[in-house]
Amino acid sequence: MNIIDLTDEEILEQANPMWADLVKYSNEGNYGAFTRNFSSSFIKGANEVEMGKQFARSDLAKNLSEDYSYLGMIRRGEYVTVLYKVINKQTKAEWLGRLVLGYEKEKMKIFGATLF
Repeated sequence: MNIIDLTDEEILEQANPMWADLVKYSNEGNYGAFTRNFSSSFIKGANEVEMGKQFARSDLAKNLSEDYSYLGMIRRGEYVTVLYKVINKQTKAEWLGRLVLGYEKEKMKIFGATLF
């Protein structure tokens, strides 16, 4: 199955809980739970030591509001990018969240996640 063939609603049924988990586990600094929905290629590319440092030092990574807003979706190839507006609870600054989803072994997985 190709993810771009799903409706927005079908994608969001899985994307929103995945994003909520990323926010929750980022705030908690729980690296293991944070990466549990990552694709194998994303895990391989992630530097565990650097991500651990990010959790330890980043005020942004520990202060994400659970009250995020869905902004839109971009489809290309075998992946979908879901965009969210995220607010830092401490500074009230707004950030753009990007969640790249696709299929790995018939299961929807995270192939990229970024805050801009």
